[in-house]
Amino acid sequence: MRVATWNVNSIRKRQEIVLAWLKRTGPDVLLLQETKVQDDGFPRLLFEAEGWHLALHGQKGGRNGVAILARAPIEGVCLGLPGGDADDQARWIEGTVNGTRVVSVYVPNGTGVDSPNFPYKLAFFDRMSSHMADLRRTHERAVVGGDFNVAPEPLDVNDPVGSEGHICFHPDERRRMRALLNAGWYDAFRSAHPNAKRFSWWDLRAGSFERDEGLRIDHLLLTPAALDRLDDAGMDRDERAKRGVSDHVPVWAALGD
Repeated sequence: MRVATWNVNSIRKRQEIVLAWLKRTGPDVLLLQETKVQDDGFPRLLFEAEGWHLALHGQKGGRNGVAILARAPIEGVCLGLPGGDADDQARWIEGTVNGTRVVSVYVPNGTGVDSPNFPYKLAFFDRMSSHMADLRRTHERAVVGGDFNVAPEPLDVNDPVGSEGHICFHPDERRRMRALLNAGWYDAFRSAHPNAKRFSWWDLRAGSFERDEGLRIDHLLLTPAALDRLDDAGMDRDERAKRGVSDHVPVWAALGD
């Protein structure tokens, strides 16, 4: 099974780009974030015509939104991260594809460490950690993928010194990310490439991509049983060089039989 995750930063703007990438690379599952549409605004027919099964969790107002696309039927779909009854932001969707539980998550950015959005980000991480512990107990093979908005280690940022204490590289964020990894989830890319310095996001401002001033904030986390099947993992950096693209690139993991 080849699983990929991609923050597309508006599916309606990128639908042709996403469809072309799917045709070219042929993943079995694609986890999307920031679809930025309600469910009835998702270009469902375009993807279903190409044989894709869809599970959608959209939101009013053109914000957030997550989805799962799969070649096989998606069973047992659940919308929303448990533990936040008053939280109506569309940031979590999960389902089962061919016996593997897959999750698409869009962790809040937090805006800035002095913003009131930052505590929400940390609280979301705490809820996510609790639910992911439940996932590990109930699903032997699981993959949680998406935009975590955290670069876990200095190797995952262009300028570790300058980024220290800032959003996406703040100690409170990184501590929570490490807690997930210490609790038995495995970073697919880092497991396959322990010393590689590669990024999944670059600011859309001119020159950031060309200077490779990026962050690795998009991740695929695996349970031990999924890790045992890991053949390789990577990111399609070339997608960022094209016109009209997202500021994120697809991140993928190949899991053997």
